[in-house]
Amino acid sequence: MLKIAVFVSGGGTDLQSVIDAVENGSINGEIVLVVSNRKNAYGLKRAELAGIETAVVRKDDELLVKMLQERNVDLIVLAGYLAILTDVLIDAYPNKIINIHPSLIPSFCGPGFYGMHVHESVLARGVKVTGATVHFVSNEVDGGPIILQEACNIDDLDNASDIQARVLEIEHRILPKAVALFCDGKIVVENERAKVI
Repeated sequence: MLKIAVFVSGGGTDLQSVIDAVENGSINGEIVLVVSNRKNAYGLKRAELAGIETAVVRKDDELLVKMLQERNVDLIVLAGYLAILTDVLIDAYPNKIINIHPSLIPSFCGPGFYGMHVHESVLARGVKVTGATVHFVSNEVDGGPIILQEACNIDDLDNASDIQARVLEIEHRILPKAVALFCDGKIVVENERAKVI
């Protein structure tokens, strides 16, 4: 059974989807640590309610690596984590950090595209379809190999909050699915592309 750390910055609904999947046996892994860069993140409360160890760490990836190694963490899940990881952490866990992003990468991604900013940009551009992407984290922001994507039609929506709500439904499906695939050894990366086997 793999050991998982989840990083959050806000409400933690994506974290909750992973907690629920672990608890119902869909994921062959155990969440051993939830980390936030914000001490008031509600995601920390969700972790505490589930009996999971928590920590608040700001801008200290060397400390994070030490904490993760001490707990023998196999997989890091960024679930609404709004800080950019440094090479220190990324290089310590190559293709072992996955992120959920609220758009169909390569659209609306990269520096500055996070949280509600993504949905506001989607609305402003007038796209008809958006979605969510789970990808491995690389040294390029939102540039790592894509694991899973799912699209949704949004041409009936006219505000960013409604778009966010529809995309969150997708996030809550595909993030636990990607974590389960990783824990079962069903994702391989070849030539910068992730493949489900």
